Amino acid sequence: MKSDLDRTIDRLIENPGVVFLMGALDTGKTSFGLALAQRAVAAGVRTAIVDADVVQSTIGPPTTTGMRVCDPSTDFSPEGLRVADGLGFVGSLVPKGHLLPLIVSSMKLVNEARAKGCRLIVVDSSSLVSGIYGQTLKYFKLDLVSPDFVVAFERGGELEPLVGLAQRFTRAEVIELEVHAEVRSRSVDERMQEREEAFAAYFAHGSSRWRVKPTVFMPTLPPEFDLALLDELVVGMEDGEGHCVGIGVLEYDSGEDILRMISPVSEGVRGLRLGSIRMDISGRSKGPVDLRQLFGTE
Repeated sequence: MKSDLDRTIDRLIENPGVVFLMGALDTGKTSFGLALAQRAVAAGVRTAIVDADVVQSTIGPPTTTGMRVCDPSTDFSPEGLRVADGLGFVGSLVPKGHLLPLIVSSMKLVNEARAKGCRLIVVDSSSLVSGIYGQTLKYFKLDLVSPDFVVAFERGGELEPLVGLAQRFTRAEVIELEVHAEVRSRSVDERMQEREEAFAAYFAHGSSRWRVKPTVFMPTLPPEFDLALLDELVVGMEDGEGHCVGIGVLEYDSGEDILRMISPVSEGVRGLRLGSIRMDISGRSKGPVDLRQLFGTE
């Protein structure tokens, strides 16, 4: 006899569309999304995964959302999935305070997947599911992504408010699943180590340094801005056509009073978006940054 998970996967493959996954930390939603994508590819359904979870990302480097088109040659291992076909820069490892770039980038990546002819698009949302932030984030993601299905992974009734939003404000069919008893909870240290390893792996292949002009940033640097304040800040690299082509880390040279970029990406970059976290290329976080305080503005 098939399990509820297997029956749900069969139904989604038979009726391909945009599938929005919701669940708190360690509820099995990412594993479900990968299993769904693998089985859809095996069934001949052109499929994409949109990773909209900056808390524990699976596609692209940390601080970004990522999209991957899947085919029979796709490596579904953690290392294989890191290579993205599309990126969106959020600039943080947490959703709070960064809802706008998280929502907009998720929508853009879903649209990119549609443009690439994907019939099944699996959207793995963040684990922020509680309070006003959780409801606001999920409401506007649902509104812009316009899913055909919402699959909610629950331990009790913690998703009731979000399930209600999906039922009342979207056309999606909502499927509620109990979290499987065998889903393992990971510790904070395990999650941190995974993020550090993913960040370090991104910079491990051919990273280079080059000088950065102070005029290329968003937000624009004010006159006489102290460039030292941007040391080790993570930045998104934009191509001028609405696409993020990668990320980098800024390095301040006090001897020359200049900024350099460290990144494996060196071409197709027209502008840099300032993130809200400092990290070194080994993946160690140096803490969040409030750009309003950095710029001395509200």
